Order: sequence, then structure tokens, then C-alpha cells
Amino acid sequence: MMHNPPHPGELLREDVIDALGLSVTEAAERLGMSRVALSRVVNCRAAISPDLAIRLEMAGVSSARAWLAMQTNYDLWQARQHAQPDIRPFRAE
Repeated sequence: MMHNPPHPGELLREDVIDALGLSVTEAAERLGMSRVALSRVVNCRAAISPDLAIRLEMAGVSSARAWLAMQTNYDLWQARQHAQPDIRPFRAE
């Protein structure tokens, strides 16, 4: 797993929306979603949902699995930055 992976919304903003010269409003319209919802994703305040991943795939921007893998990698890295409680393994005693 990548060390401190970027939020996939950041990649969506920089590598897709900005690279194509689109506004968030225009990108949201093309994806059939609200500007506010897409803005939350590209400003790293919301996750790439399975629904958005499918819409991005249908729009020709990578695969839904790739978007969800990026989100999962980001979420796991973030979770690993926090202390976890003492965990006991599952095993017969």
C-alpha cells in the first residue's frame, strides 16, 4: 500500500476535471449528480461511493474498481494512523 495515499477526490479534481478544463458544475452535470455532492468529493470531504465510481467508469474515467480501490487504500491508511484498542486473536483456548 502506498504511504499516505492521496484522497481519490484530489485525483479526480486534478487529473480529470482540471485536466479537461471542466468546472465542478459541468463535471457534476455530466455525471448526473449535484454540484454540492461532487464538490464534497473533490475537496476531500466525502468518499468516492460505489455509485460515483460506476458513473466515472461510464464517463470513461478508469474503472469503478480502480476508484474504489483508491478509496479503500486511502481509508485504510487513515485508519492505521489512529491508535487501536487491544485486540485479542480469535482462536480456540
